[in-house]
Amino acid sequence: MVEYDHTPVTVDGERAVVVGGTSGIGEAIALGFASEGADVIATSRSAERVEETAAALEDRGADTRRVTCDVTDRESLDELRDAAVDAFGGVDIVVASQGAISRETVLDIDDEAWDRVLDIALDGVRRVTQALAPAMDSGGSIINISSLAASLSMANLPAYSAAKGGVDAFTRAAAKELAPEIRVNAIAPGFVITPQNADVYAEGTEKRERIDERAPMGRVAEREEIVGAATYLASDAASYVTGEVITVDGGFADSAF
Repeated sequence: MVEYDHTPVTVDGERAVVVGGTSGIGEAIALGFASEGADVIATSRSAERVEETAAALEDRGADTRRVTCDVTDRESLDELRDAAVDAFGGVDIVVASQGAISRETVLDIDDEAWDRVLDIALDGVRRVTQALAPAMDSGGSIINISSLAASLSMANLPAYSAAKGGVDAFTRAAAKELAPEIRVNAIAPGFVITPQNADVYAEGTEKRERIDERAPMGRVAEREEIVGAATYLASDAASYVTGEVITVDGGFADSAF
């Protein structure tokens, strides 16, 4: 039998910052990293949610700090970076999971709604990278949370789809420029149940039944099912992976339409 060495998929001992890490997929990733042995700062604009998530991180053994952050404000992100450096000495993993959504048609969406979604979901990714990459002095991994909507046509989500398409393009551009020191990848989740949309995807709703019928896995995802992809991309096991958008959608995109 051939013997070989392999790099384990782990973030044990790593220093992570998860922006948008106090709810939804971002919170699941932050808690998952902590359970694997990483120290984690999970941040958002809500001081209450930052406190609740920090307590949950500490319950999992992580060193953390309570830091609020607004991705539309570069000064706020600079303060987040400084707090992470003061706490950990640097950053190994950055996850940009903040998001915004607006449900209007192409003809109905106004400038204010359009600009708000892109400011948070796309420009926010750029600001996170610009602010936090300088703290990754020993290299590391940036993971942007994209969406199936970036590549799959969905009605009434023009700003969200445009923003996530931009995230994919920005990810590839940043990967080329920041290599080889920093790897930059994205995860494009499909339909995922979070506390914020649990009513939309509740069993028996028309949308849930339609997804369950078309998805090869026969169901929507739990947010914890995105954590494995994030852990892989953050780990040294993905040391030769950069500029990629990894779809985690249960096969939906290839079979639904």
